[in-house]
Amino acid sequence: MKISMPILVTGISIRSSVKQARLGGFSLLELLVVVTIIAIFAGAAVLSLGSLGSDREAQREAARLQGLVSLLREEAVMQSRDYGIYFSETGYRFYIYDYLRLGWLQPTDDRFLAEHRLSEPLQLALVLEDREVRLMQDFEPADRDELPTPQVVLLASGEVTPFEAAFFRDFDGGRFILDVEFDGSVTVSEDDFDTR
Repeated sequence: MKISMPILVTGISIRSSVKQARLGGFSLLELLVVVTIIAIFAGAAVLSLGSLGSDREAQREAARLQGLVSLLREEAVMQSRDYGIYFSETGYRFYIYDYLRLGWLQPTDDRFLAEHRLSEPLQLALVLEDREVRLMQDFEPADRDELPTPQVVLLASGEVTPFEAAFFRDFDGGRFILDVEFDGSVTVSEDDFDTR
């Protein structure tokens, strides 16, 4: 008695093709090991690019302040109002000059002009008239009754106190510098980032 092997229409035995499929594939464990190795290398590559290249968070903060200064300058001209910016090492705060009280007041209930703190360990440095300004660690003045005096003023005429604000993590490392001119033109540049 002869045992016949089941044959498909194409002339290939079903049993032999199933056996070959088992021998030629990868197991689930092998695939997981390969995926894990690729993930480790990808994570290492992302971390090394972040430490060697430019700092995206510092760049984002510089771009944020660039947009706010441009918008606030336009707002000052349109509303005939003077605005001020007070910088600390960890952020900045906006003020509006009140001609009735003859002083700078912090706006209330205005998300656009809300106090902005940088996420740690980002820091900020301010340069006015080619000299670095010593910034307070926080926003509050030593004397709480004293009215704040912003370092930068955006006048209703469209003129702005020229300044440079640098955003950085490490004082000796790379930084993004926001440069604002007297006429209100604003540029952002990158300085001292290792581009290896």
